Amino acid sequence: MGKVVLSWSGGKDCALALYEIQRSHEYTVAALLTTITRDYDRISMHGVRRTLLERQAESAGLPLIKVFIPANCTDKIYAEIMEKEMNRLKADGINAVAFGDIFLQDVREYRENNLAKVGMKAIFPLWGRSSQELVTSFINLGFQAIITTVDPRQLSKEFCGSMINNAFLGALPQDVDPAGENGEFHSFVFEGPIFKKPIRFSVGEKVLRDGFWFCDLLPVD
Repeated sequence: MGKVVLSWSGGKDCALALYEIQRSHEYTVAALLTTITRDYDRISMHGVRRTLLERQAESAGLPLIKVFIPANCTDKIYAEIMEKEMNRLKADGINAVAFGDIFLQDVREYRENNLAKVGMKAIFPLWGRSSQELVTSFINLGFQAIITTVDPRQLSKEFCGSMINNAFLGALPQDVDPAGENGEFHSFVFEGPIFKKPIRFSVGEKVLRDGFWFCDLLPVD
């Protein structure tokens, strides 16, 4: 089996991608890779504290590669940071990166083109599947996740802090992708078949920052 690194946001799509990779036995996941906004010490875009990210990786039994980026990171700076990290991974014998993307072709091409520059390839274990089917499968497999970020231009802020379950799916407006593939929302997975034990947290305040609603999650010991 070839070794891959999984791009890890802490949310449902990457968690389901990890489940599918481990189930297929086609690749071995050598590590999870997450970008963290240095200024906030949180997962970029998802707004989840680094402590909870580290507990996810520990519960999944996988090494965690943390790539730190500045707040308001430009595309140029991001590309430079990631190219350096990809070259390091390639030197360690990793030739592919897996992603939880489902159907955004421009995003797929962006990832493939950037990895090709360093002689690596991209893998998409969820590609082409129905968003509705994926989220339903996620729920039925016993995964549990909470919405941590909402784009109020696409979805009401009232969904921030909601659990991903059948009631959540039923309440989503018809023009919102059930998997949030268009950036409508992001999530944090805290329980499921990829974890040895649940990640414990309490729900903190909800804040509007940089045009997005964030639900703060507080680690519980």
